[in-house]
Amino acid sequence: MLVPGSAAQFQQSAAFDAILSPGDLDAVGCFGPSNFFARRAGRDPGLPAVMTDSHLDTQPTGGKFDGAYGVMAGLEVVRILNNLGYETEAPIEIVAWTNEEGSRFSPAMVGSGVFAGVFELAEGLARPGVYLGAELARIGFAGPEPVGGRPVAGYLEAHIEQGPILEAAKKPIGAVTGAQGQRWYEITVTGQEAHARPTPMLRRRDALVGAARMIDAANRIGYAHAPCACATVGFVQVSPNSRDAIPGRACFAVDFRRRRSAGCDGSRPAANLRGHRLGDRP
Repeated sequence: MLVPGSAAQFQQSAAFDAILSPGDLDAVGCFGPSNFFARRAGRDPGLPAVMTDSHLDTQPTGGKFDGAYGVMAGLEVVRILNNLGYETEAPIEIVAWTNEEGSRFSPAMVGSGVFAGVFELAEGLARPGVYLGAELARIGFAGPEPVGGRPVAGYLEAHIEQGPILEAAKKPIGAVTGAQGQRWYEITVTGQEAHARPTPMLRRRDALVGAARMIDAANRIGYAHAPCACATVGFVQVSPNSRDAIPGRACFAVDFRRRRSAGCDGSRPAANLRGHRLGDRP
């Protein structure tokens, strides 16, 4: 797993920089929140660049191809063009975005979001907890160049499929037709810590049981809106996290995603979570 601001990112970013030999590209730069841009000049330097990109960070079990495949595919395209002696009309830029997955610093897509103007640079670097900006500075990858403001003629990204659909259909490749809208919710359930042995069941205020019912409700909301939407809870923290104690606090994150296309309405599944009946205790 590679997370932004880690020693692994330093090693992989340094390796990416090292494999860009002088014969491959004309310029390499590190911009703002450690976004890497590698540029191959075109015949007309006044034209905006055609950009191919992806990211080098991934999820804990994302595998070695998640994101990195798209960056390396762009490099391979440039090397083939160089080997053939082919000069493109417009420049080509290979980009490796930082914190695209959001596995360590939420939300996701911070590097590309700052470039696109969705986040201000200061906001993107000031992710809560351990600050993204401080960690990038610590490993020496806080880019000195300004972010954004670069004209782009076109944007291409090669990416592995992160789901089972193409494999089930026995298709080697597919084209993305849209993106899912995404909402993250961080929920804290507060109960009362107590010792497991002497506390009767009817006197308990178990935060984890409440959280479990809410997690089940979120899952049922996802099924109710399938195939247009999905719901995931992949992060849970329990306090005091002891086998002999009734949990007094449970925190979890809900990920709702929805696409809007033919056959899918514009409803918001996340809106149903607040009013969903959790059920009385047995």
